[in-house]
Amino acid sequence: MAVYFGADYYPEHWPRERWATDAALMEEMGIDVVRMAEFSWEKMEPREGEFHFEWLEEAISLLAAYGIKTVLGTPSAAPPAWIIEKNPEIQPIDSNGIQHHFGGRHHDCQSNVVYREHIRRFVTKMAQTFKDNPNVIGWQIDNELGNSHGDLCFCPSCENRFRDWLQKKYTTVEALNKAWGTAFWSQGYSSFEQVQAPKITAAGKNPSQMLDWKRFCSDLIVEFQQFQIDIIHSICPARQFITHNFMGFADKVSYFDLGKSLDFASHDQYPGGYFAQAPHQPNERLAAELDFVRGTKEKNFWIMEQQSGITGWECMGRAPKPGQLSMWSVQSIAHGADTVVYFRWRVCTVGTEQYWHGILPHSGKPGRRYEELKAFIHKMRPLMAEIQGVSPKPEVGIVFSYDQEYAMQIQPHNPKLTYIGQVMKYYTGFYNKNIPVDFVSDQSDFSRYKLLIAPLQYLMDPALEKKYADYVRSGGHLVLTMRTGVKDRNNICMSDRELPGALSEVVGLEVSDYDCLWETSLKVRWGDQEYTAEQWSDIIELKGASSLAECASEFYAGSPAVTVNSYGKGLAYYVGNEPAADLMDRLVEELTEKAGVSSVLETPEGGEGMSRRKEDTEYIFVLNHTEEEQEISVPAEWKNYFEGQEGALPPFGFRVYTKAL
Repeated sequence: MAVYFGADYYPEHWPRERWATDAALMEEMGIDVVRMAEFSWEKMEPREGEFHFEWLEEAISLLAAYGIKTVLGTPSAAPPAWIIEKNPEIQPIDSNGIQHHFGGRHHDCQSNVVYREHIRRFVTKMAQTFKDNPNVIGWQIDNELGNSHGDLCFCPSCENRFRDWLQKKYTTVEALNKAWGTAFWSQGYSSFEQVQAPKITAAGKNPSQMLDWKRFCSDLIVEFQQFQIDIIHSICPARQFITHNFMGFADKVSYFDLGKSLDFASHDQYPGGYFAQAPHQPNERLAAELDFVRGTKEKNFWIMEQQSGITGWECMGRAPKPGQLSMWSVQSIAHGADTVVYFRWRVCTVGTEQYWHGILPHSGKPGRRYEELKAFIHKMRPLMAEIQGVSPKPEVGIVFSYDQEYAMQIQPHNPKLTYIGQVMKYYTGFYNKNIPVDFVSDQSDFSRYKLLIAPLQYLMDPALEKKYADYVRSGGHLVLTMRTGVKDRNNICMSDRELPGALSEVVGLEVSDYDCLWETSLKVRWGDQEYTAEQWSDIIELKGASSLAECASEFYAGSPAVTVNSYGKGLAYYVGNEPAADLMDRLVEELTEKAGVSSVLETPEGGEGMSRRKEDTEYIFVLNHTEEEQEISVPAEWKNYFEGQEGALPPFGFRVYTKAL
């Protein structure tokens, strides 16, 4: 399946006489694949049981004549008006009890059996229509599941499904009461039928109930996707892959779970930010989300939507500067994208996304963005052929857990403390030194990493405790942080031990007390240098560990802030706070030196180095995220992949090198 570059195309938005022009321009540009139809339900089924796929078949055939294959999206993210008119109960209800209505997208309840039957009818017919089409190479299920759903759905259907989910998990209501600690505030239940979805309450919510609700919602989305996958698998040949477009660190569904049934994950990457955000996302956040998507299935991925112009709904972001579109694409490729699909081919003249710009402007006339990407695609094609399936091989892993994120969302402790925020603090420390990182679930194999970072392991169980202990005992270097081992998996505080519980022996310490650093910071002394910590501070008593850095302010000044302990063949570090950038830099120096972790190369601020490595060759990507030239020094044994890579790296430029292994 030799596909490298594509575009998201919506032929139904344009006159038929324009389609051939678009196809010819795509061919000239080097487009190999399009994604279509993920929002076209009404066009394909304007009335129940009346199917019109002929326009889509025509578009697929026309594009194929220009050498372009098609990925089809199932359009369940946007049920048409006639379904809503017939079945208004499928519209979601939010936590305030307010029903959301037709006129946007994802105006649907994914648990509703009536809606499921509409989907079953339509997806079955769509799959039957295109299963033998040689130009249809794959399917995307829905679109950005969990995104634009608000706080998901609290309707009676979801509430009943939640009760069923709880009964399957706990079996008896007595077990549920114990797991949720319902003795507090007289919240005990005598039957599962009494349990409600956690809607808005007068005061407070049960954190155990909230955690199970978030888990249930994630499981529901996974099951909703699987429902459609099963239909396609029952009809379509194996040659047609199935994927879904993830959204980085979006939190409504576990991407580890969502990815299990996919042939590969896809991702939507918008470096310029979204319409309601600042006009540019931090470079490290962009890199982290790419690495995270690669980690969800521990394999390379597709970019299904790569920014190709100004983003915007009601408001707009900045125009990409010359070179940025190419450089952003290289960043995706460097972190493991085997195919890059640009959103969108042409900016739409109607609807909500009139100002979410594409490769072509409203006029349809090729301009700066088209010409830049055309030159880029033709330049990159030989390289893309070489590196298909060739992945980054990081020596550092960061453990990512949706359970930990959900629990910290429910009780963040400090208003500025977030799970993703702490994960990004650690990721950024390595990113700034061009040290590649994998994201792994707590179910993954840790043994392949020299260094493992496990931030905010707030929820703990014996199996995970043993897994961390075994990793260190076998020679690994582990970093645990503040708030480790506070609660069990039911989100209930553990009372039979001092923090960090059973891992105290591994890290060689106990946490005797702690301090929430609300609207303040902590001074930390490491050697003869003073640094800053934020959000939280554990007050630590050593039980065999050595102190690397001490608190230098507050009433616990002199107590350990960062520690290390020898355990078995490895080292276990404990960081009792959230390091600010200066402390994180010092910590990363310590960790990489002791673990023997190497950097790809050194770059000035705003530079980025990443690599993809196969048995005998490493491909090194060097990016300049700034508007200024950068001097880059590379080893003599590195060979230029492209001609003309001498001299300073231009603004928003990139270079690719190879070296023999």
